[in-house]
Amino acid sequence: MSTKKVIIINGPNLNLIGKRERTIYGELSFEEYLNTVKLKYTNLEIHYFQSNDEGEIIQKIHSANENFDGIIINPGAYGHTSLAIADAVAAIQIVCIEVHISNIYARENFRHYTLISAKCKGSISGFGLQSYELALNYFN
Repeated sequence: MSTKKVIIINGPNLNLIGKRERTIYGELSFEEYLNTVKLKYTNLEIHYFQSNDEGEIIQKIHSANENFDGIIINPGAYGHTSLAIADAVAAIQIVCIEVHISNIYARENFRHYTLISAKCKGSISGFGLQSYELALNYFN
């Protein structure tokens, strides 16, 4: 069995995990968390990309289609607003799983719906950073 290549794509403001709204997003930076995850999932080749720019996220989704077996995407606020990112996910052939750290259904009403979730294999929210591991288990 060959090693599966998965890329985690994080959207806007997720570069501030560990620094912003710690009661929601925790105190650990994403890079620190990712290092522990890579040690746990040694059978997966895990890559990471974060951008606050919608166009960069779309380009990364497009290129991931050719270079990876799957995407785990946390689109952040773009999940609720970006038809362009939803279209990019719909255009690719590899599996994409949407992840949110917080329970989007327990937050403001406008966060209860994402444009991206219908284009993904599945959606996971509300388990903190562990949401990423739940998604990684699909590829494991």
